[in-house]
Amino acid sequence: MKIEQADRLKALPPYLFAELDRMKAEVAARGIDIISLGVGDPDLPTLPNIVARLKTAVDNPVHHRYPSYEGMPSFRQAVAQWYGERFGVTLDPGHEVVSLIGSKEGIAHAPLAFINPGDVVLCPDPGYPVYTIGTMFAGGEAYIMPLSEENNFLPDLSAIPMDILDRAKIMFLNYPNNPTSAVATREFFEEAVAFATRNNILVCHDAAYTEVYYDDEPPMSFLQMPGAREVGIEFHSLSKTYNMTGWRIGWVCGNREAVNALGKIKTNIDSGIFQAVQEAGIEALQGDQQPVDDLRGIYQSRRDLACGFLSKAGFSFMAPKATFYVWVRTPEGLSSAQFAGRILTETGVVLTPGNGFGAHGEGYFRISLTVSEERLQEALERIGTVSW
Repeated sequence: MKIEQADRLKALPPYLFAELDRMKAEVAARGIDIISLGVGDPDLPTLPNIVARLKTAVDNPVHHRYPSYEGMPSFRQAVAQWYGERFGVTLDPGHEVVSLIGSKEGIAHAPLAFINPGDVVLCPDPGYPVYTIGTMFAGGEAYIMPLSEENNFLPDLSAIPMDILDRAKIMFLNYPNNPTSAVATREFFEEAVAFATRNNILVCHDAAYTEVYYDDEPPMSFLQMPGAREVGIEFHSLSKTYNMTGWRIGWVCGNREAVNALGKIKTNIDSGIFQAVQEAGIEALQGDQQPVDDLRGIYQSRRDLACGFLSKAGFSFMAPKATFYVWVRTPEGLSSAQFAGRILTETGVVLTPGNGFGAHGEGYFRISLTVSEERLQEALERIGTVSW
């Protein structure tokens, strides 16, 4: 029997990192120690108080049955309280917050809630690939909004043609940005609210990195802008803030009609988040936040180390104000894949080629600061031995 894949799977773009994976295996087979600066997965463990809350909750048989589709009321209340304290945004936990099995799940399913075949979704490039893939799975058409260094990696909304705007239903934004580490200004968010209002477009803002920031400059929530609640929803996650990438817990909040629509999708697709994990999420949001501040200090030290090396080595980049990434131009004459491949082959250091995030990421590479300072120093020293 021949198993035939659905057209939507056949339409997926080629796996850009397959060649890098092959090269990585070859390098490891030569006995070279691999240092990965490629994956955005925090290397430090989840905070002990969060783990302890989970252990206690697991022993409670109340949590051993199906959870609520929308999330435990106590978890949604904790989210609303955290948003009020962090951003000054008031949320109705019963109607404006829905739990997610990690923000990626909600982002991928959002087009299913709002897009009909032929509708357009405005997607940033370079950007998180799930924006375009979720659009394609829903039968929508992704319109690429280039993010250029000259425009501080913010999309030029005025450049989008009217015939596209007539069909556009969603605009994905992501600030602080992965992979460029750019931070949106208040003026841009205000412009985005006006743009969405004028064109009847739902803003889906991916805010997963708002708590990984430097120099005591906390990024804003899109929902802080006047009128944002009328045109937008925001996706957030406990993954990066509390070193909980494997726990798979996040939320969507904002416009109640849009949140409810995404909730309907989830009701028919999944059965919610294990309640013991939600209890741990409550502890994360309501517990001592000093360790989160300490974590920012660790990332800032790593950022300064990486930026110091890059500056001395003559690389062109913008020092990040947020996220645990550094977005760097490749040396002249080398493509993203060529540079990353050469560094991997010659040094055993894994970098992410920029074109993995879209065509407009070509000419860049991304460094992830999710290794210890000692390992980061070693990786940078290895990179420094390569001439180009």
